[in-house]
Amino acid sequence: MTGIKNNLIKKIKDKTAKVGVIGLGYIGLPLAIAAGSSGYSTIGFDVEIEVINTINQKIKNEKSIFPQNLRELVNKGTLYATSDFSLIQELDVVCICVPTPLDNYQQPDISHIKMAVKKISEYLHDSMLIVLESTTYPGTTEELVKSVLEKRSKLTCGKEFFLAFSPERIDPGNKQYKITNTPKIVGGIEPTSTEIAVLFYKNVLQTEIYITSSSRVAEMVKIYENIFRNVNIALVNEMAILCHRMSIDIWEVIEAAKTKP
Repeated sequence: MTGIKNNLIKKIKDKTAKVGVIGLGYIGLPLAIAAGSSGYSTIGFDVEIEVINTINQKIKNEKSIFPQNLRELVNKGTLYATSDFSLIQELDVVCICVPTPLDNYQQPDISHIKMAVKKISEYLHDSMLIVLESTTYPGTTEELVKSVLEKRSKLTCGKEFFLAFSPERIDPGNKQYKITNTPKIVGGIEPTSTEIAVLFYKNVLQTEIYITSSSRVAEMVKIYENIFRNVNIALVNEMAILCHRMSIDIWEVIEAAKTKP
């Protein structure tokens, strides 16, 4: 294992590692751009041909506002998008950033995660880091991702490949905090996976990295953050209704309340 681990660490440090990002939405695209901007040759994967063409052709459309450095990265060949998942076999690091919307029963739809993991398992090789960023239930990385990758590839996690969970924390529209300056949470399946994932994100994001004791803890962190946000939104909505009935400006109340340290 030492040789496999050291080989991947060396590639990440000297930036010869090739990075892949599966899912090029509001989570995956900024990560792909950050990896490319940090000096890593990066491939973005998506199943939507329109998304792929939009990125490769450097077009700004009504739905997506791309950073200015996207055109430069694409022109240099540092970053490009594709639907050809066989290129995973050329990569050293793969981040899964696919959506997990709620289904008709208000349960998380993890079919996109399953698809991404299946594709990775077909081309998984030793000395490779896989990181799941998609919001999901605690245990997904260990029980689903690890299980499928090991079973289909015949490789052993923690010895021949490495696996971690690092929840996305992007707030679309937030002008102050972006992917590069928002602290990153990382929890690996085992210590070596955590170590390598932390090294990768330190080289890509240049931000604070907070390490959890396991992937399950990191997965629960994201669930807790979502619950905290939703409870606050619900509270403000209820307060807004109450203030309206009492002819009180809710925004004035909020501005005044913000003055408390």
